[in-house]
Amino acid sequence: MPSLLHISASPRGARSESLAIARTFLDALRDRSSDITIETLDLWDGTLPSFGPQAAAAKMSVFAGQQPTGEEAAAWQAAERMFRRFAAADFYLFSVPMWNHGIPYILKQFIDVVSQPGMIFRFDPQKGYTGLLAGKRAVVVYTSAVYGPERPAAFGTDFQAPYFSGWLAWAGVTDISEVSFRPNLATADAVASRQAAHAAARDIAKTF
Repeated sequence: MPSLLHISASPRGARSESLAIARTFLDALRDRSSDITIETLDLWDGTLPSFGPQAAAAKMSVFAGQQPTGEEAAAWQAAERMFRRFAAADFYLFSVPMWNHGIPYILKQFIDVVSQPGMIFRFDPQKGYTGLLAGKRAVVVYTSAVYGPERPAAFGTDFQAPYFSGWLAWAGVTDISEVSFRPNLATADAVASRQAAHAAARDIAKTF
C-alpha cells in the first residue's frame, strides 16, 4: 500500500492554520484513495533527536570514509532511525508556518538530522551533491500571518518557501505542490484567502 508521511512543524494544535489546511488535504485524499496509509510525525512530540557535537563529529567521520564509534556512533544511529522513518514513505505532506521570516527551528533541526551523506544525498568531489529521494512527491502548506508577496518589505521577507523548497529539490524531491495562506491579519482578507487555500488543498488531493 502507498504511504504518506505528514510532517508537522506547527506547535499550535487546533489553532494552527497550516494544520487545518493539511487536514483538509488529508480528508480529500482519503475520500479519493482509501488504500493509502497515512502517518503523522509531530516534530514537537519529543522524538526528534538533537544534532550536536557527537552527531556532527560522526557526520564528518562518515564523510571521511570512517566508522563512528562510542557516543558518536550512538548519535549517528539516532539520525539513521529518524531518516529511515522519513524515507519509508512514498509521499510527503509538510505543514510549515512562517517564523521570523523563515521556518520553525524544529523543522530546521529535522532537516539537520536527516540530511546526511548516504541518506539524503551523495557527494562527489567533481560533480557535487546528488539527492537520493528522487521519485517521491511532496505537498507543502505554507502559512504566514503578516508576510505576503504583494506587501512591502516592512511586512517581512520570505526566507521560508525558498529555503524549504530548495532543500526538497536538493534532496531529490522535485515533484512539489504548494498551498499558501498568507493573510494580513490587520485587514479583513483572511476569510476569503483561507477559503481559497482550503479549496487549493482539495484540488491537489484530487490529482495526487
